[in-house]
Amino acid sequence: MKKFRGIFIKNDYEIGLLREANQIVALILDELEKLIKPGASTMELEETANELCAHYKVKPAFKGYQGFPYTLCCSVNDVVVHGFPTLERLKAGDILSIDMGVQYRGFFGDSAKTFAVGEISPEARMLMQVTLEALHKGIEQARPGNDLYEISAAIENHAKSHGCSIIKRFVGHGIGASLHEKPELPNFVPSRMSGTPLKKGMVLAIEPMFSLGSDQVQIMPDNWTARTKDGSLSAHFEHTVAVTKDGPDILSSLE
Repeated sequence: MKKFRGIFIKNDYEIGLLREANQIVALILDELEKLIKPGASTMELEETANELCAHYKVKPAFKGYQGFPYTLCCSVNDVVVHGFPTLERLKAGDILSIDMGVQYRGFFGDSAKTFAVGEISPEARMLMQVTLEALHKGIEQARPGNDLYEISAAIENHAKSHGCSIIKRFVGHGIGASLHEKPELPNFVPSRMSGTPLKKGMVLAIEPMFSLGSDQVQIMPDNWTARTKDGSLSAHFEHTVAVTKDGPDILSSLE
């Protein structure tokens, strides 16, 4: 792989492998969605995810990564990210974010979705919708010649226009033969206004995380689970996207 400013530039063959890895993640998330209902536990989802990884002959990307103990990040309600699967039963009105990655033939897939558990409040539905819309507005800017922070600006502007708070502690990232590569991709424009020119062959994991209240998080004693400081609901959506000559190519979409 070539490099530009420390960022790996992938060729068509490598992007093909990244697509296969991400398609497997998308298929697994689709299967997990069928199981999400009041009374289910996130540990049941974890067990199913492990079975599906074995079926697809892929390695869970998160399990063991920097000591993380599970295949899935299961984040309920005010948990922003990195929540542990548990035996606790989901309740109607909960929202559940699942973040998952796999390693396939030396390359990584990474995607996240937030799901409704039964009937949810209008506020929760709005938060999920705005976060998903912001993801796609950011993806639209993943084009050669644009600046990296044009993705950030699109996400930030959509959050602000709907009164949602951006969780700034966690950012998107490059992805390829490593789960986390350069560049970091914030969901807001940092004080320095220039990021990095986007080039054909860059692959980015774009992942807005919004809340209905505070933008501050607290890390729980397990050293992973991140909750909003004020207990407000949080949503998280993520796609892995290749920058191509024709614009963004969402590798983790089945559509």
